[in-house]
Formats: sequence, C-alpha cells, structure tokens
Amino acid sequence: QTQTGSSFANTPANTQEMRSFVFRLSFLAILIPVATCFLPSLAQDTTCSTSLLSSTSSSVDMSMKWFQHELTITAPSRGCHLITADVQKAISKDLAEIKIGMCNLFIQHTSASLTVNENADPDVRRDMEVALNKIVPASWNHDGTFRHTMEGDDDMPGHVKTSLMGPSLNLPIRNGRLALGTWQGIYLNEHRDQGGWGGGHTRHIIVTLQGQG
Repeated sequence: QTQTGSSFANTPANTQEMRSFVFRLSFLAILIPVATCFLPSLAQDTTCSTSLLSSTSSSVDMSMKWFQHELTITAPSRGCHLITADVQKAISKDLAEIKIGMCNLFIQHTSASLTVNENADPDVRRDMEVALNKIVPASWNHDGTFRHTMEGDDDMPGHVKTSLMGPSLNLPIRNGRLALGTWQGIYLNEHRDQGGWGGGHTRHIIVTLQGQG
C-alpha cells in the first residue's frame, strides 16, 4: 500500500539527518548568546581606539606650526657681533603664535658662524675675537700649516673658526618668545676682513620656527 504524506521519520537515513539537524540547531543555540556577549565589546573597543588615534592626529596636525625666514645681515667689521634684536625683529610676528617649540638658525657661509654668549659687556665680544685669533693664527698660512692659502690670510683660519663655533643654533621657544637666559645673546661671528669674494660682510641666515600654538 502506498503511503501518502511524509515518510521522513520512517527511514533510517531520514532519522540520522533529523538527529544531525537537531544537533546543529542546539549548537547554534549555545554559540549565538556567547558570541553576542563578546562581539559588542570588541567592536566598541576597536571604535574607541580608532577614534582616539584619529582625534590625536587631527589635534597635532591642527596645532603644529612652521615658519621660515631669511635674514640678511651686514657685519660692520671682522669680529663677534650681537644680532639678537635683528633676529627677534624679523620673526616676532610668527614667534608670537608658538607657545612651545624650537627655533633653528643656520648661516649659509663657510667663513662666518653663530653662537650664544654674553649680551651685556661688549668686551666679551672683543675678547672672543682675540681668543679665536690665538687659537687659529693667520701665521699658519705662511709656516706650511695650511695649503689652502690663495684667498688671503683670513680665509683658511676663517674656515677653521666656522667649524669650531658652528653654523647653526637651536633655541627653545616658550610662550611666544625665545627662551634665552638673562645674559645670553645671539652672536654673528664674522671671520674675514673682506667677507669672502668681492668684499663686504653680508651674511644670510635661515631661521626656521616650529612648534605648537
């Protein structure tokens, strides 16, 4: 006799499939609540971390400031010259926008240098020049010490003095001002009598300001 309707439960194969289906269903019933407990917290942590990184990067990008100036200064003579006021005048507007940062000064020459020293007594600048001339005497051009002598007695000594004193300075910026000490000033040290080829003592200094407003 032919049986109408479902014969699903009447065969061994169908019975095995039913058991397998029930097992999978039970497993999912256990897995879904467990996953629900963990996934929201993971998603929330990931979102918070990404948001914090994005917020931090945006904040830094918005507050970081860069400025650059070129100063042209003519030294009146060979020696050490106080140029703090010249530098501050050239950068004062941009400097006021920075609360914390750094100011870099770089002189674009090989026979002039920069340094920081006494800003009150002019005898210090005079004595500095005397000391430099004793450290690197012009007589070395004539006693065989130097070979590079074609550009004058002050040329090779000037190169040595530039390397001794240095072509650049890094000064901290605090609340819109150069954080120099009370008795500190910026020196332009001119090491040549003629200022290189063609005479004169015109020197170019690049000033770069960087910091947060």
